[in-house]
Amino acid sequence: MPEISLQLILFCLFCITIVILLWYYIFYFSKLAFYKTGNTDRNKKGKKEPGVSVVICARNEARNISDFLPVVLTQDYPNYEVIVVDDCSHDSTSDVLKTFEKKNLHLRVITIKEDRVHHHGKKFAVMVGIKGASHEYVLLTDADCRPMSNQWIRAMTDSLSGEKEIVLGFSKYERLSGFLNKMIRFDTFHIALQYLSFAQAGYPYMGIGRNLAYKKSLFFNNKGFASHYHIDSGDDDLFINEVATAKNTSIEIATDSFTVSRVKKEWSSWLDQKRRHLTTWAHYKLSDKIRLGGYLISQAFFWLLFASLIPIVILFPVFNQYDLFIVFGLFLLKTCSQLIVFNKAMNNLKERDLLVLSILAELFLLVIYVSLTISNKLFRKQKWKKI
Repeated sequence: MPEISLQLILFCLFCITIVILLWYYIFYFSKLAFYKTGNTDRNKKGKKEPGVSVVICARNEARNISDFLPVVLTQDYPNYEVIVVDDCSHDSTSDVLKTFEKKNLHLRVITIKEDRVHHHGKKFAVMVGIKGASHEYVLLTDADCRPMSNQWIRAMTDSLSGEKEIVLGFSKYERLSGFLNKMIRFDTFHIALQYLSFAQAGYPYMGIGRNLAYKKSLFFNNKGFASHYHIDSGDDDLFINEVATAKNTSIEIATDSFTVSRVKKEWSSWLDQKRRHLTTWAHYKLSDKIRLGGYLISQAFFWLLFASLIPIVILFPVFNQYDLFIVFGLFLLKTCSQLIVFNKAMNNLKERDLLVLSILAELFLLVIYVSLTISNKLFRKQKWKKI
């Protein structure tokens, strides 16, 4: 009889896990899936459009600056500046920026010289850029990103008024062939599904520095990165985790608000990037760690319990010969609910081609995340970009 008791326990845990996941899909992720983007024609007559400072940090980004900065400098917005912080570059970034600066009144370049004694991470460069901003509204992106439209500034800052001090945007990765590209893009979608949905549910916890807007006064009133400056990563998520609230945060997922980034083409580069990003997890608020951890743990238990129940119900059926069909039925209930929500969310974020691989990708990324979390202690701290 012990095998029967074990099956009952596993089956009950399986049911509980599915209920928890359905809760996430219905009460959290549906917030993004069924979010209405509204009218994309934002250039309303008579509407005041305040000045915006776009801040880009660049270290050895000559190629990306040449390719993508022109898109930022040709935005359809009446009052904006672009501040590029040249952070200790030793390639031709400086020369490229000087050429652009001569031809573009919108552009200002701030150069940080390398200090052999006192090293700094990306947070210092971001802080320098924000401090040099002339406008109250600050819009952040990276040198390897390009806006998807010339309405990007307007779309990302349209909600920055009144009590709204933060706008969380979405940054895609370019679509290429290959399994790695699909995994990176699915991972990016899945992260966006969580932080955008939780923000809509009233629990904002992070943003993406490739597409993020907030008020300059919010940054300095909260002492910027002071509380986590010693941590190499987290210039976007740790700051937002600290200052974002249900009242002061909004999201923007209209297509003209997206940015597109160059994607990693080697597994080692992407895994190093993920390993660095995961170091910020321990510094989130406890409530956010519980909320995110609950989702991750439920995913892991779902797959472990499903894999365990299949051989057990075949060898030791508790009720009747239909036990296997019950387990598969519950699996399909969870999977179909997930696919419905993911399909709608992917449609909003223009990533529909990832739906077919989403179940496999979820399982694959679970293994990656668990492995990287365990191995993080074996790796030394890394700078935001090697000099």
